[in-house]
Amino acid sequence: MSEQQLIRGTMILTASIFLSKMLGLIYVFPFTAIVGHKGLALYQYGYTPYTVLLSLATLGVPLAVSKFVSKYNALGDYRTGQRLLKSGLVVMTITGFIAFLVLFFLAGPIAHQVLDPESLEGNTVADTIFTIRMVSVALLVVPVMALIRGYFQGHQSMGPTAVSQVVEQLIRIIFILLFTYLIINVFGGELGIAVGFATFGAFVGAVAGLAVLLFYWKRRWHGLQKQIDESTVDYQIPLPKMYKELFAYALPISFVGLSIPLYQTVDLITFNPAMMATGISQAVTETYYASFTQASHKLILIPVALATAMSLTIIPTVTNAYINEEKDRLQRTITQTFQIILFLTVPAATGLMVLAEPAYGALFGLEEVAVGSDVLRFYAPVAIAFSIFAVTSALLQGINKQKYAVIALLAGLAFKVSGNSLLISWFAAHGAIIATGTGYLIAIAVNLWAVHKFAEYNFTFVLKRFLLICIFTAGMAAVVAFLNYGFQQIIPVNSRWDALLILTVSVVAGIAVYLNISVRSGLAGQILGHRFDFLNKK
Repeated sequence: MSEQQLIRGTMILTASIFLSKMLGLIYVFPFTAIVGHKGLALYQYGYTPYTVLLSLATLGVPLAVSKFVSKYNALGDYRTGQRLLKSGLVVMTITGFIAFLVLFFLAGPIAHQVLDPESLEGNTVADTIFTIRMVSVALLVVPVMALIRGYFQGHQSMGPTAVSQVVEQLIRIIFILLFTYLIINVFGGELGIAVGFATFGAFVGAVAGLAVLLFYWKRRWHGLQKQIDESTVDYQIPLPKMYKELFAYALPISFVGLSIPLYQTVDLITFNPAMMATGISQAVTETYYASFTQASHKLILIPVALATAMSLTIIPTVTNAYINEEKDRLQRTITQTFQIILFLTVPAATGLMVLAEPAYGALFGLEEVAVGSDVLRFYAPVAIAFSIFAVTSALLQGINKQKYAVIALLAGLAFKVSGNSLLISWFAAHGAIIATGTGYLIAIAVNLWAVHKFAEYNFTFVLKRFLLICIFTAGMAAVVAFLNYGFQQIIPVNSRWDALLILTVSVVAGIAVYLNISVRSGLAGQILGHRFDFLNKK
């Protein structure tokens, strides 16, 4: 894949992931209006263990398949990839079914760990069990869908993944909003039933996403078959040997892909008990938990969407360059990746931090804006760490050093596990954010060391670019902070519309300032100009 193809593939996946994240963010606003922060907390009680079991069910196979197929395609053997797909569909079906059974029957123990059965406020254990069991059904479909996406990505075809992600998200959101509204506002049903059906939307969306992939498969079958027929070589690798190689890629990828869910699982188990141990009621604790793990988390994942797309795209590219010993191409790919990530995520995370109050108030209402904006302001910078960890882990996977990404994650996770409750007891909800951020910084340090050592990469140029981006971001932040403060003196935030007005004007001004500085300095053209000619400095 050329550098232009890298950018094109990244932009396709970025657009789809960004759109999916935006849809996932937008639906939270009406969803919060229907179920409140109590419902958001309940939704997360079900979704966190589901995400962990999903990663275990897929075992990192989709990204590993992408790498495996890309490798053998580069060697002229298209038959091996097809054989892997056929057998992989059977494996994913079996592991998905096992994961469904595990989550379904573990719903009770999980609910009792998270909540106090004797508490008369907040969510109930019965509602949490129902929510977890409803979302567990999606495990029957999602692993198969993920495998097919990985196969297409291995062929450097990002369109099927992009379209299926958007359709999956869109159908899921329509289902969630429709059924929660009908259950609560039309039929007068209970909150627990409504949130349980909301999590069932994961299954409905997955079926829609799988249908899209099958449509693409039918359209492209002849082209894929032609490649197979014209293969110049067939290594005829036995299935046991094939899966041994695949799982050598997959297990580290699976574990690294679990990074955010694992951190959230630590919070799922320890956040509520640690907060309530300080004397905070379960109802207030669940408000903080919903703001931290759902509302604010949704917002900071928007800039992280780019890193997710980049990590999916660069694995086949880096693998191909590494196998063919194209050192210059590998170095250029790494440099380009870091520049794009930093250029977009640093200002986005900074903007969220500066505009935390109007952002949270406009998007989630003013009822819990004091709690939510406080959490968001503190949590926003962690988005940069999420992004860098995702990209550096993908780079290590591409050069067959994925074990160091696992070591990095274990080191960071060890800090999170050992320090989360203590930090919460010291700093309340901020303690959980500090534990997450510090854990990720530890992991990033290990990853950067490994990239430097095994890819023989010098970070000097990237560090200079990072400093320049920080300077430009500081200028943007100063303008945005001034506008935010000035508008709030003229228009006090007394309604959602007040917050939305201030947010809109500040965001538009911030983007204009950052782009203007970046384009005039030539930075935007140097980083993105080969894809967007108008950014090149004339």
